[in-house]
Amino acid sequence: MADALDGRLLVASPALGDERFARTVVLLLHHDDDGAFGVVLNRPLPVPVESVLPTWQEAVAAPGTLFQGGPVGLDGALGLVTIPDGAELHAGVSRLAGPFGVVDLDADPGEGPLGVTGIRIFAGHSGWGAGQLEGEIAAGDWYVLDADPADAVTPQPDALWRRVLRRQGGALAIVSTFPEDPSLN
Repeated sequence: MADALDGRLLVASPALGDERFARTVVLLLHHDDDGAFGVVLNRPLPVPVESVLPTWQEAVAAPGTLFQGGPVGLDGALGLVTIPDGAELHAGVSRLAGPFGVVDLDADPGEGPLGVTGIRIFAGHSGWGAGQLEGEIAAGDWYVLDADPADAVTPQPDALWRRVLRRQGGALAIVSTFPEDPSLN
């Protein structure tokens, strides 16, 4: 499976037992034999970017808040960018997987075009040790799906879980209608 998951989405199945990841959509930025690293795309925080990184407020995609990228390293920030094919990148931007990359948040976003189509800033990230993610996928905790660059900077992150599942069609479209609390059915 190794690097085949770079740039793909992990969409939490309703059976996932870890409440920290319930109904999440995780963009995997790196995956190899040593583990995996990504960010949760649909956990906006009620903290405007300007309260932490004021120079970046005008550059980020709506909503202009920080996002909780996962339970690891909450005291750090990661700037995720979407990059169009053939774009000339600013020195502070690095491509990671497909149309996704990171931006150096110590750089000044006003120093010229970054060569990106969207920016989102995450507090923390999601991480898995060697073999851990593969075990969770085999257990049915995650659906591994193709990412659309717009997923990373959607203005409606709260609807992302349902939208990604629905666009798959078939059984996964039906999963998108699964109630948050099945006991209320």
